[in-house]
Amino acid sequence: MNFVNTVKAGDPDRYLAAMAAKPDDREKLLVLYAFNLEIARAPWASAEPMIAEMRLQWWLDAIGDIFEGRGVRGHEVLGPLNALIDTHELPRQIFDDMINARRFDIYREPHADRVAFDHHILSTSGGIMGLAAQILGGDAFEVKDIAYATGVANLLRATPELIARGRKPLPDDVGQVVDTALSALSNQANKMVFPAVLAGWRARAALRVARKSPEYIVAGQLEESPAWRRVSFLQSRVSGRV
Repeated sequence: MNFVNTVKAGDPDRYLAAMAAKPDDREKLLVLYAFNLEIARAPWASAEPMIAEMRLQWWLDAIGDIFEGRGVRGHEVLGPLNALIDTHELPRQIFDDMINARRFDIYREPHADRVAFDHHILSTSGGIMGLAAQILGGDAFEVKDIAYATGVANLLRATPELIARGRKPLPDDVGQVVDTALSALSNQANKMVFPAVLAGWRARAALRVARKSPEYIVAGQLEESPAWRRVSFLQSRVSGRV
């Protein structure tokens, strides 16, 4: 199954990053990113919390089936994902954490505290980038900091839409979160896993604007022009840094 169009339409940043990988790795990353899209969309598939919970539980059970040898359920992404898990010995805990973290998106309550917020970012953005790094021959820990910064930046850009949907995505100390995320970008990953972290090439710019003008977050003014994105992506790809 070819997931090029799925990821290109649903997750353009990770799509471009995947295209920068070697051809064999590119296909693997697209499978992983297609799975991530499925679980990210599940909480929003219904306005009924119980139905959204059931959708996420389906994915949790499907991953459990794979790891416990009960077979592969009938979804187009699960067969290729099963092969990735087997070939690269991907850890079940990361998958479970990624899925469970998406339960937060179902409800309107804010994160309980900063610890809960950080756990959510590292389970979602950290989970997907960590798995991508392992597929490329690295490990999840070495991309943890860039994954955190990427997750925070992506959340800040999505904040206006999330608020419009009745959610409370930001912690009270959002300024400290932005500072922490910017500091995290000083820890760059090695060349082997760069296609995994390249998905965060837009993080630094968004975080800098958010720190300078925090009112831009809710106003939805963290988005860049298409021309800037093209140039910025090429600069990151050539320099090997995000």
